[in-house]
Amino acid sequence: MDGDLRQPSRCRHLVRAARRWTTDNRTTRKTCSRARAASSPWPSAKRARATRRRSRPQRAAAAGGKGGGGRLPPHFAPLAGELGDTLPLGKYAASQYLQYAIATVKDRALPRVADGQKPVQARILYAMWEMGGRAGTPRKKSARVVGDVLGKFHPHGDASVYDALVRLAQEFTMRYPLVDGEGNFGSRDGDDPAAMRYTEARLTRFAEVLLAELDSGMVDFAPNYDGSIEEPEVLPARLPVVLLNGSSGIAVGMATEVPSHNLSEVAQAAVAMIRDPDISVAGLMRHVKGPDFSGGGQIITPRAEIRTAYESGRGAVRVRARWTVERLARGQWQVVVYELPPGACARKVLEEIDAIANPQPKPGKKSAAPEQLREKQLVLAMLDRARDESDRSHPVRLVFEPKTSRVDEDEFVKLLLAKTSMEANVPINFVMVGLDGRPTGKSLKDVFREWLDFRFATVTRRTQFRLDRVLDRIHILEGRMIVLLNVDKVIKIVRHADEPKAELIKAFKLTERQADDILEIRLRQLAKLEHIRIEQELGDLRKEQKGLDKVLGSRKALEALLIEEIERDAAAFGDKRRTKIEESEKAAVETPVIDEPVTVIFSKNGWVRARQGWAVDPGALSFKEGDALQALIPCRTVDPVVFLDSKGRAYTVQAGELPPARGDGAPASSLVDVQDGARIVQCIAGKPETRVMVASSGGYGFLCKIADMVSNRRAGREFMSVDEGELPLAPAPYEEAGGNYVAAVASGGRLLVFDVAEMREMARGRGVIVMGLEEGEQLAAVLVTNARELLVRGTGRGGKEKEARLAGERLAHFAGHRARMGRVLPDRMKPAGLGIPPRPEAGGTGKVADARGAPPAGVCLSSDARLSCAGAASPPAREDDAHVQPVRGSEPAAAAPDGAGAYHRRSARAARDVGAAPRTVRSAVPRLHGRDDGAVPAGVRDAQPLDDADRRDRARRHRGGDGLARRAGRPRAGRGVRTLRPPQVRDRAPLRRRGARDRDRVGHGLLRPMRSRPR
Repeated sequence: MDGDLRQPSRCRHLVRAARRWTTDNRTTRKTCSRARAASSPWPSAKRARATRRRSRPQRAAAAGGKGGGGRLPPHFAPLAGELGDTLPLGKYAASQYLQYAIATVKDRALPRVADGQKPVQARILYAMWEMGGRAGTPRKKSARVVGDVLGKFHPHGDASVYDALVRLAQEFTMRYPLVDGEGNFGSRDGDDPAAMRYTEARLTRFAEVLLAELDSGMVDFAPNYDGSIEEPEVLPARLPVVLLNGSSGIAVGMATEVPSHNLSEVAQAAVAMIRDPDISVAGLMRHVKGPDFSGGGQIITPRAEIRTAYESGRGAVRVRARWTVERLARGQWQVVVYELPPGACARKVLEEIDAIANPQPKPGKKSAAPEQLREKQLVLAMLDRARDESDRSHPVRLVFEPKTSRVDEDEFVKLLLAKTSMEANVPINFVMVGLDGRPTGKSLKDVFREWLDFRFATVTRRTQFRLDRVLDRIHILEGRMIVLLNVDKVIKIVRHADEPKAELIKAFKLTERQADDILEIRLRQLAKLEHIRIEQELGDLRKEQKGLDKVLGSRKALEALLIEEIERDAAAFGDKRRTKIEESEKAAVETPVIDEPVTVIFSKNGWVRARQGWAVDPGALSFKEGDALQALIPCRTVDPVVFLDSKGRAYTVQAGELPPARGDGAPASSLVDVQDGARIVQCIAGKPETRVMVASSGGYGFLCKIADMVSNRRAGREFMSVDEGELPLAPAPYEEAGGNYVAAVASGGRLLVFDVAEMREMARGRGVIVMGLEEGEQLAAVLVTNARELLVRGTGRGGKEKEARLAGERLAHFAGHRARMGRVLPDRMKPAGLGIPPRPEAGGTGKVADARGAPPAGVCLSSDARLSCAGAASPPAREDDAHVQPVRGSEPAAAAPDGAGAYHRRSARAARDVGAAPRTVRSAVPRLHGRDDGAVPAGVRDAQPLDDADRRDRARRHRGGDGLARRAGRPRAGRGVRTLRPPQVRDRAPLRRRGARDRDRVGHGLLRPMRSRPR
């Protein structure tokens, strides 16, 4: 490159030019060769022979400028020359962009640790210094300054240079301004400055800290962009200005945010580090308390966090506005803000308050969100008026009047701080260009160390430069003393000698430098008074020489000189701290949400709404065409509502923020930021500590809590790992209770029941295998409960809806271990969901609130939109609710139950024998999957018939006509056995009757439980 800084547009131009001139593939070369051969008057063979006879440089010269295989123009030559006469486009573009990126980082965006300036700022200051625009001189037009900078040092746009000049002159931006501006240089409220033809500028006195020693040989000078003049590579700063004024910039792949600091504190810290080079960051913070912003404010960040930020070079401090409460007549009062954090202004604060008081719908939404409406009500209930009374004497004066004088002052101020930019984080990122020319992050100690190294080096160069000047002057004055002592002889030699210079050197043993000075001396300088003056000057110079030699020869003397200069500048330019440091809690105002019962209504198409109370009739709900109810979840307004999308990500919305149930609600995707290619498929709500089982249609699942799904971000959090083609199933909430078991049903019509202890608890992930699935099969539903009766809903033959109630032996028939295949449901039912029959006291009406006013744990609607009580660990009203009991004198057979779960009866003679003791279900259940009855979950295993006394008492009351019981079925012909059902379940449908063939097989004891399908 030719030294100038490439703009992105310039880089694109270079890439296009390189594409025209470079070729790195054989096809293009062949095409170009054919084109040249076709346009050549020579025969192709003759031209080929001539081309081969020429040397490679000749061929390259002949091909230059012709086609893609030709030689590159001079300004596109390879960087290293190892590629010959071609350069791949990719390598060229990469190298050019790398050079552009380096130039952006080092020459535009990042400050230098030495002088704290970016290149454009240093060039502005140097140009103003050279043109005489110093403190105390008349101001120059800003347009003249910008033109001088552009023409001599910085060949970029005038807008960028003027913006940098304006920033250097803004008192509310720079802690110690370097430019004294006259005119409109912008305001705190973000007003744009006037055009550069209207404003004037000159340097401030503080700018001398950077520029006063330029002519002392302290820094190197380099040619400018066109080599016509020279400019300093860095300014000789006497103080670490990078910390005093701070800096902000964004480069390619890195950024910097250096806050401003107090000059007196920084000077004390620098002196402390000179005296103790091994001082720690904590030692430096005894002097540097923290950032000191030009606009004041209050830092509320704990000191430990500030120290951590200084040690690592990265962090943030929280700054809040400062205010006072003015008392008015009749007990009224108002809050007056007089200092704001950096980056905040009165206009911005008022705009933020107006945005809260008049909320606008977010992009893509038709109305304001419930959270916005609550914030509006909160602000309007406390704030009556806000106005800006800032003027020349009061740079910041924001007045806030409360709605009434009865509003709590602390709560009022806390509301303003929490809802506006009157309290904000200020980042700290010490990224800057070090003395080695490399941009890197630094700690506070690194910044001080590198600046002190720079300062020691510059002071040493200045001392050496001054010593050379002193020695040269002493040398000249010593020659003049010789002339004054021998003035007559010198005059005689000058008058009569053909070469007076050589004669003087020979006569008085002078040097050429002394002889030239003597020959150029004037006669009036030979007076007696001049002799006295020379003697005095020689004495002073020899004294100064001793001091300079001492500084150069002693490290302590150099340190003492440096400390003296730093303290002198601190006394001249130092001031008091503006930003107060006082630790405090972050202002936070929680929008009040009334804790009341609410029912979340979630549809199959992902629409959600909330209705007050828990007495919601599912049949009375209306939905859009093609939509239907999927889940009806009772909770409270303060509970989190979690949505699961088709890719397993979880999103959280507070129940009180859901749209009301007056209409169809709103899509759940409008309340959160759903990831691309996903849709909301499931919903769960409840207390964060509620335990839930989650699973996917791929057969994997795990146990967790709702708190594991909660996310504070609208984009949600990764929760379930779901493979392509799989979907999350409806989460199954439950309570921890003895006898809990997991029921899992597959789409192929198989059910598996196993102990919940076999599942794994996880906060996120894929989980473990819940149920073995065949190829093409999916997991349909899961449930965790300890209820003694299970309800399987689905469709039977012909697509007719059907329910199967499983209890006792029928439920134990499906018991096994996790990850097994399970057993086939009766009647080849295609399952759609799992549930628990409602308790008699609920009546199946959907009124699920208990006497305490809290919803039962996990009460919700399953995927088929029917009420279930998953996880409600409440036993049946009577111990034999879930069982079909024989009449008096009957006895369960020792054989296992058949597929329908009916008991095997003995003969009528044995049935009439009242002395026979009934056997329990536990003894009747055979070995399942290679295990005995211990494999059956407790909730299933404990479902046993009554003992003899209870059974006789039950039968006696049944025959007594107490009106509470009735026959559950008619006696079977030829058996003499009839079955009774308890009064609590008298409305249940009778068991399926067996066919004749099955009845014969049962009579002979041949029917055995179905084995699990082979994998």
